[in-house]
Amino acid sequence: MLRTCLIATAALAAAPVFAQSIDRVDYGPRPLYLIDRMADGPLKDKLMSCSAQEAAPSLFSIGHRGAPMQFPEHTVESNVAAARMGAGILECDVTFTKDLELVCRHAQNDLHTTTDILATPLASTCVTPFTPAEGDTQAGAECRTSEITLDEYRTLTPKMDAADRSATTVDAYLGGTADWRTDLYSAEPATIMTHAESIELFKSLGAKFTPELKSPSVEMPFNGFSQEDYAQKLVDEYKAAGIPAADVWLQSFNLEDVLYWIEAEPEFGAQAVYLMDEYNIEGYSPMDPATWPNTMEELKAMGVNYIAPPTWMLVTLDGEEIVPSELAVQAKAADLKIVTWTIERSGPLVRGGGWYYQSIGDITSSDGVMYDYIDALAQDVGVEGIFSDWPATVTYYANCMGLE
Repeated sequence: MLRTCLIATAALAAAPVFAQSIDRVDYGPRPLYLIDRMADGPLKDKLMSCSAQEAAPSLFSIGHRGAPMQFPEHTVESNVAAARMGAGILECDVTFTKDLELVCRHAQNDLHTTTDILATPLASTCVTPFTPAEGDTQAGAECRTSEITLDEYRTLTPKMDAADRSATTVDAYLGGTADWRTDLYSAEPATIMTHAESIELFKSLGAKFTPELKSPSVEMPFNGFSQEDYAQKLVDEYKAAGIPAADVWLQSFNLEDVLYWIEAEPEFGAQAVYLMDEYNIEGYSPMDPATWPNTMEELKAMGVNYIAPPTWMLVTLDGEEIVPSELAVQAKAADLKIVTWTIERSGPLVRGGGWYYQSIGDITSSDGVMYDYIDALAQDVGVEGIFSDWPATVTYYANCMGLE
């Protein structure tokens, strides 16, 4: 009997727990660290005046894959950390396995950088095996969820999204974490999730949902699974879990997915978010409507209510002042709601901020610029929410400014 109880206890301990709860929200030291580095002025004074405020969840604060600045993305641990920092909405990027099960992964073909697959027997399923660096050729691999079953997927150990492109061995390739991130929370295995399990977890954390339907790396239909089937299955898992449409913001970079939801699932489609990657079009500029594939009025006429461009597309500089871009101005004029991505994904801003700060690069030389950026997006552009890799930063601002 004792042996039976011990076996049962061990099995229980080994089983993933997807229902969690949090007792309180905590900012940690980072928001005040950033505020300390701001230039003196009214915004800094306002933010500093909130230093004793009680932290609370906010829908303005969206966990981008959880809290992946320090936790392996799309894991239970990453999302619990985000909820503890007040993210009122959490994200599961959705792709599918060989047996057509939906799982949380940023891309269908990222297993070689986000898990240990190359160090497991499942390395044999990778569409491009590991190739070591040699001369001017970087190390590389490509491993897809569509090449493995859900049961096989569950055997993988998630890690920080990184790869050492100079590596000559698999072990070295699986490293490469940026120096401003950490492997501290990867030492013990984090918990990988299916999409359905993310729904269970986020609901238990008191958060709302923003799943992103990722573009497949395989040709569709795949094993009889069409793009419409894929988009519909995403919605069906919310229905099966009893989640109201008002609590879900479906996302896709594929406008056709958004239009499918608007037509086939109008309750969910009303909050479907069109993620904008028009920056990939040669000659595109958020300041020049002549370069846009669709005007803001045209998107609105299609039934789109939410757009989500990256942060830099929504602002420009007037001297040293951050002001709305033409895209932002016309989106608001067309009565489109705006969500944006991603704060806390750029490393120390003393290095210039890189891709996410490209439209304000001339004034980006200190971490203190981050709250100027957030403030311009919130107050001048009027965004509905901001994705962050470390949600406490946005939660603090939202609480201080009275944003729900």
